[in-house]
Amino acid sequence: MQPHFPLYMASGRGSKLYDHDGHGYLDLLGDMTAGLYGHSHPVIRDAIISTMDNVGLSLGATTVAEARLAEAICDRFPSIEQLRFCNSGTEANLYALSVARQGTGLSKIIVFEGAYHGGVLYFAHGLAPNNVDKEDWIIRRYNDVDDAKRLIAENKGIAAAVLIEAMHAGCREGGGGCIPATAEFLHAVQDAANENVAAATSRASTPITPDLTTLGKWIGGGLAIGAFGGRQELLSIYDPRSSTIQHSGTFNNNTLAMNVGYAAITSVYTADVCVALNQIGDELRHSLEEIAKGTKMAVTGRGSVMNIHFLRTGGASLANTINDLHVPPESTDAILGDLFWFSLVDRGVWIAPRGMVSLLLGTIQEEIEQFQITRKFLREYEELVKL
Repeated sequence: MQPHFPLYMASGRGSKLYDHDGHGYLDLLGDMTAGLYGHSHPVIRDAIISTMDNVGLSLGATTVAEARLAEAICDRFPSIEQLRFCNSGTEANLYALSVARQGTGLSKIIVFEGAYHGGVLYFAHGLAPNNVDKEDWIIRRYNDVDDAKRLIAENKGIAAAVLIEAMHAGCREGGGGCIPATAEFLHAVQDAANENVAAATSRASTPITPDLTTLGKWIGGGLAIGAFGGRQELLSIYDPRSSTIQHSGTFNNNTLAMNVGYAAITSVYTADVCVALNQIGDELRHSLEEIAKGTKMAVTGRGSVMNIHFLRTGGASLANTINDLHVPPESTDAILGDLFWFSLVDRGVWIAPRGMVSLLLGTIQEEIEQFQITRKFLREYEELVKL
């Protein structure tokens, strides 16, 4: 029986999804990276049950659990001296920007085209209609070293911060397409920002030391969570002992997210596990790059997160095709992209319709090799995909 469309997922277990028609799919998307831990990890399950049985969901008070999780995060990321919890990555970025603005007395924020910093902080193709602070954004080219240096210097005394991702992963509506920032670009931004403004990053895996870092998704073990942190002097802006600025939020320190998050990052997604998962992702991406040679398919990304593109000019000219190092719609072959996605779904593999892949923990090599059906797709539609 063919599945109904659009698909309605009924359940998930391990690295598999099951729709309401009973079909199974290998989950290679992981809820856009939020589902890193899979759908039924025993450590996560035990932490949820233990919290329900012994603690309660949200106590409306300070708990040891939040201090314990905060300490674990600070140990993991040395640039974070102090942090505060919130409910999502979007919230974390909004709060981090409020710290930068309050600390500097300035309002403008420098961002880069192709970035997705949250539901109301979206710059995939310029300024999104629902963005907050519409007059306060300075949007420029991503991965352009000279332009970034010049822009930051020109906005000394005007811009409060530079907001940057180490990889433009984008969101459900498209976005950056998993385009990594170059090390040269990241260091240039940090050096220029240190002389002129504050530097904030919305992803922690960077070769730089930002003033502020925001976190979400994976630190909660799959539950909704966010955090913003950095230098102690900056975080003192929200210190209730010395500041009148409030950081409100009923569920900011809810015990379920605090306890599950602690179990997740200390017992499941440890630093060593992170390295191993990213190595698996790099190997998969390199194998896909080999398969893609001579076709319109191109693969971008880093570690366990990547994106498959079908470009009108082909993957061989990727750098020339991707304008400002994000993927504009006019450069892609949308029909081929849709055909590829439907082909994967038909063969029991689940990725984002726009080509994004995010590996789950515990995905075994045999399952990853299932993604080699990409080779079959390229052979089956050779006349359409060849250069």
